Amino acid sequence: MKKFLLGTAVGCLLGAAAVVVVAFAMLRLARRPPDVPGDATLVLRLEGSVPEVVPLDLPLAAVGRRGPIGLGEYWDILRKAAVDRRIRAVVVMPENLETGWAKLEQLRESLERFRRSGKPLYAWLRRPGTREYFLAVTAERVYMGPEDYLDFKGLRLELIYLRDTLQKLGIEVEVATSGKYKDAPDMFTRRGMSPQTREVLNSILDETFERLLQAVAGGRRQPPERIRSLIDEGPFTSTQALAKGLVDGLLHQDQVFEEIQSRLRLPRLRKVGAAEYRRVSATSLGLEGRARIAVIAAAGMIVRGSVPRAVLGDGLIGSEDFAALLAEVAGDERIRGVIVRIDSPGGDATASEEIWRQMSLLSKKKPLVISLSDSAASGGYYIALAGDHIIAEPTAVVGSIGVILQTLNWKVLAEKIGVTDTTVKSGQNKDLLNPFRDVPPEQLELLQALIDSFHKRFCELVCNSRRMTMEELKPLADGRIFTAKDALDNRLADTIGYWDDAVARMAELLNTASIKIVRYQYRPSLSEILANLAAPIPDIRSMAAEPPRLLYLWQP
Repeated sequence: MKKFLLGTAVGCLLGAAAVVVVAFAMLRLARRPPDVPGDATLVLRLEGSVPEVVPLDLPLAAVGRRGPIGLGEYWDILRKAAVDRRIRAVVVMPENLETGWAKLEQLRESLERFRRSGKPLYAWLRRPGTREYFLAVTAERVYMGPEDYLDFKGLRLELIYLRDTLQKLGIEVEVATSGKYKDAPDMFTRRGMSPQTREVLNSILDETFERLLQAVAGGRRQPPERIRSLIDEGPFTSTQALAKGLVDGLLHQDQVFEEIQSRLRLPRLRKVGAAEYRRVSATSLGLEGRARIAVIAAAGMIVRGSVPRAVLGDGLIGSEDFAALLAEVAGDERIRGVIVRIDSPGGDATASEEIWRQMSLLSKKKPLVISLSDSAASGGYYIALAGDHIIAEPTAVVGSIGVILQTLNWKVLAEKIGVTDTTVKSGQNKDLLNPFRDVPPEQLELLQALIDSFHKRFCELVCNSRRMTMEELKPLADGRIFTAKDALDNRLADTIGYWDDAVARMAELLNTASIKIVRYQYRPSLSEILANLAAPIPDIRSMAAEPPRLLYLWQP
């Protein structure tokens, strides 16, 4: 028996050692620079969402399908391809894109910058919609399949309202806000869109639609009014799209590459993918200097505490995780400046304050430039106020300076299904927002006072950061969301621009043109990941016992 146990233990140890050796070997293999052939064509297959924060690559990822490529990585890939003599052309193949318009604008700007290098850019489309076509028209030639269709027919915003559904179930939503434009709870409390929400969304839609028209008109060398007219005729079959000048040719994918090979006059077309090419060192192409700039992405809903899975790409910003990352960057003497890329509709007020505090401490040590992506609203804008300079993408939504509090009232539903609640308390307000009873007027007044206090704090930060008086800010601090242009006009942002503009602004602050970009991302230990995966889901009793949370949140 002893020999059996000893043999089993030794076998387990040897197996574990083998796994570690293989993992490290594959990690080294994954990090080796790729072998890019001369006269190569870079193929960018853009699908799904293009995240600001990408899942971490684990060592064994080298043997399987790698994770998605982030927006910043595409920016880096295309700037490298523009100067890399081995890359003769780029083919962009967007399909089923689900990303926001500000990210699309950044991708488009990166593609246009590549074209300015003088190298050819081609596009091939499969089942293209408006998003895919918006990117494709950057190319000098746009192709699609002979038996396909172009779903190019404009933009729309659609909201769903659940008030009647919740009432039928016996559920009410208790809401208190600090501004008439603070409409995140409307989907639970209204039957349709409020005039304020319609005003804001029309403004956003008009701005985005105008930029779409100008982009397509410029790319296809047609007047904007003709493109506006064509949109009303969509969608189009491949033949119709070709006849109306929306594409340049109808070819299958293999025929497109044959066409490119012929245009480049190459005996053989050598293709390299984005996942492989992103491992090419920028230093090897002379693109990196000495001044190390940290780039950090704050993407997702802001929540309290540590959320390890958030940094694996699930769309949450844990205040403890992010604060720790900021503190690490602040203490890194090699880093001379920091760019924080924000894509957040906001979230928990306390968590937003914690992140703002750490970003403020960082900004006292090093220049801090803020780059706003799709959304920098409520808590997302709150943390942006710590920066020295705020740059908004052209179709970013900015602001929503206000506070909300919302909670569910289960009283009617509980009565329907025979649930009774008995409370024993030792303090007058210990049962504040008890989900099984209506909120009395005196407690509503207490909650409103809390909201007003948090709103005042938000406004004070805006005034201090944006050098405004409270009287100047007051008309803007009612929860309203702004387009990038309106944010600039109202002094809530300093510049409208892209990644290149954020890097250029940092170079100005550091008085150098020699920039080396270092991407920082919180990396949980293996024990943290395993502990998080094994963590139990909180039950409804613990959720009901939590104190009410004030939110800096915007959600259309």
